[in-house]
Amino acid sequence: MPIHATRFGKALPPGGTIGVPAPASPAHNRSEVLRGAEWWEARGYRVKLSEGIYARDDWVAGDAGDRARDLEAMFADPEVDVVQCAGGGYGSAQLIPQLDFDLIADNAKPFVGFSDITALHVAIRQRAGLATFYANGLTGVGDKETTDFSKARLLSVLGGETTGEVPRDPDDPYVRALSGGTATAPLVGGCLWLLMQTLATPWEVELDGGILFFEDTDLPTWYLDGALVQLTQAGKLAGVAGVVVGEMWKCDWPEHGSNDFARTKSVEDVLEQRLQPLGVPVLYGLPLGHGKHLATLPLGVTATLDADRRTLTIDEPALRA
Repeated sequence: MPIHATRFGKALPPGGTIGVPAPASPAHNRSEVLRGAEWWEARGYRVKLSEGIYARDDWVAGDAGDRARDLEAMFADPEVDVVQCAGGGYGSAQLIPQLDFDLIADNAKPFVGFSDITALHVAIRQRAGLATFYANGLTGVGDKETTDFSKARLLSVLGGETTGEVPRDPDDPYVRALSGGTATAPLVGGCLWLLMQTLATPWEVELDGGILFFEDTDLPTWYLDGALVQLTQAGKLAGVAGVVVGEMWKCDWPEHGSNDFARTKSVEDVLEQRLQPLGVPVLYGLPLGHGKHLATLPLGVTATLDADRRTLTIDEPALRA
């Protein structure tokens, strides 16, 4: 199955409706959901919450079947213009065997979320052919820590401005090329841990011919090394056209103790050792991930990675007018 997306939702119209399912973990407090809804409403949009938005079953937002039906309902609802997940956390992968991907394909809409939502980005792209968006969920846009940069980027992209160069961190524009060169190919990926969870499943992530994007948080460097070793030995990296590494937030050794073992290698040490031998362009450091800023990223569409210029440019529109 090709990496390239074949279906595209429509741009969010002024006054449009945001449909919000909770496919992963529940919000800790109702105010997290309410703050996000009020953020949209203050900008003239409507918000429709799923039936199970406040459900809780330990670390997930209710029964997996109920969460799957809520997600499908948001795609099927003709009033909903954008499907934005409530948040991440854990549990999205539990929905995949129960989802009707034909329903999703027949009701193509922008699908938004990040972190644990990676599992759904992968499955929806591969099973429904839909371009999706790696971006803050509802609780993220309502969070007081989420920056104006992140919110403005989300609004701009969902409004139809999906092409062009992915912006750098406004506080620290430095981006490093670990390997030079250029590549133009579909962009695929997400949170590294969730990409790993797809291996040996019927929806195993397909990377051949694509530009792999990944990021993660609280991942010690020996875990990072192990993940890249597994991807290499599983043959998943042999056919990639390029690699974009977003933020590896709180992954370096100071975040995980100060013993000698923990500080033997930095994130950059691991990335150099495991990715440079691929012989493809590799870029590291765009604001894509769990850090302070998140630049909404279309997935499934054609992009150009120019490691010599240290840029990632989205070439293909990810939304219909």
